[in-house]
Amino acid sequence: MQLFNLQGQVALITGSSRGIGRAIAERMAEHGAKVVISSRKQEACDEVAAVINNRHGAGTAIAHAASISNKAALQGLVDKTLATWGRIDTLVCNAASNPYYGPMAGIADEQFRKILENNIVANNWLVTMVAPQMQARRDGSIVIVSSIGGLRGSTVIGAYCISKAADMQLARNLACELGPDNIRVNCIAPGLIKTDFAKALWDNPEQLAARNAETPLRRIGDPDEIAGAAVYLAAPASRFMTGQSLVIDGGVTI
Repeated sequence: MQLFNLQGQVALITGSSRGIGRAIAERMAEHGAKVVISSRKQEACDEVAAVINNRHGAGTAIAHAASISNKAALQGLVDKTLATWGRIDTLVCNAASNPYYGPMAGIADEQFRKILENNIVANNWLVTMVAPQMQARRDGSIVIVSSIGGLRGSTVIGAYCISKAADMQLARNLACELGPDNIRVNCIAPGLIKTDFAKALWDNPEQLAARNAETPLRRIGDPDEIAGAAVYLAAPASRFMTGQSLVIDGGVTI
């Protein structure tokens, strides 16, 4: 058995038209998986799927837009994947929302709810939709992209951090529930990564310099540096790991 071989696997990755999700999809395809590209806009998904199919052969990737705030759309995404390939071996819950930047006292109820619903509840929806066919095969891996925000406090992205801490607990609970069926559930907790999603935290040169100075590796991360962990969690290499949060942050939390 090759530890990092994903040949024959099907991986469904949300938020995969850009950033960390796209890097995960590209690297999983490189290791042999068929991948489903999904985000809110079909055109963006189509572009990424085309790049992957050109690189790894037609039929490696399909694109299906779905908003994580829409339960019916997510069910449609799962149904389309199963209709196309008959299975989902790895689910990567990567898509997330953070519509508010500032102190907790200033957040509107609607913004707070959106963060909790999109970053926690939608992940549980997806797991509930995908898990039965994994249970039937007694095999599968679920990866939730959390954040080191779930391990630390913040004065500006507090609600987001709360949701990411909850994702870690969601993974632990689901790992207990699904473990007897040989399904593994883990989180990846990235530090600050150079993505559009996190732009507010790295776009300001002074802010970036301060962040670099407090990071042992003296820089922020790149999406591709998260993708390897997702490949590991999908692959046979991680078959005895479940309920864990893999921190990849350049050393910030130490």
